[in-house]
Amino acid sequence: MEKAKNAEEYIQKMRMAIAQNPECGTSHYNLAVALLGMRKFEEAEKELREALDCSPGMVEAYVQLGGICFQRGDLEGCLAYNKKAVQLRPSFSEAYGNIGFVHLQRGEIDEAITALKRATFFNFRFVQALTNLANAYLMKGDIDSCIETNLKAVAVQPDFAVAHNNLAIAYLEKGEKRLAVEHAEKAVELGYEMAPELLQEIDQIRNELKAAESTS
Repeated sequence: MEKAKNAEEYIQKMRMAIAQNPECGTSHYNLAVALLGMRKFEEAEKELREALDCSPGMVEAYVQLGGICFQRGDLEGCLAYNKKAVQLRPSFSEAYGNIGFVHLQRGEIDEAITALKRATFFNFRFVQALTNLANAYLMKGDIDSCIETNLKAVAVQPDFAVAHNNLAIAYLEKGEKRLAVEHAEKAVELGYEMAPELLQEIDQIRNELKAAESTS
């Protein structure tokens, strides 16, 4: 309740700032972000458009508009806004990450890889883009690149459970059973809910490895 109250107070503060200076794009943008936090998407969209009217080069506003489109299931709109952002700022990793994710959702694997490689080139610590890139490689059947990319993600953020889950899957595909079990256990330890069929396969492999060890 306290958080909601603070958000409402912040929104009122931004509305007052805009009333005093309607041409301030930053105030419109900050208000929009606060409204998004309250899930008031239509009001937020209006403020983001106002922000762009005041500051046409504010690429973050295009990314936020893309996010609103994504919430509505409008992948085409999301893609268009993020492409506009990278036209204005060619090194904007977040927008490339969103472009890659949309292509991934649409099954456009090569396009996804291109965009996600750019996202991680401009920000090598962008773990979400790294794991999405790894997923794209997995979908393409490039297991080695999938493993290499997920390992980059866990090097940046060792407790990123999604990457450990993905490594378990990739190592299973490669036949590296011990490593698959190791990363599956890590993912579960970090609170990741693995698919039941994958957990079952990991349990079976773990038992096989223990049996092999006991007879050696």
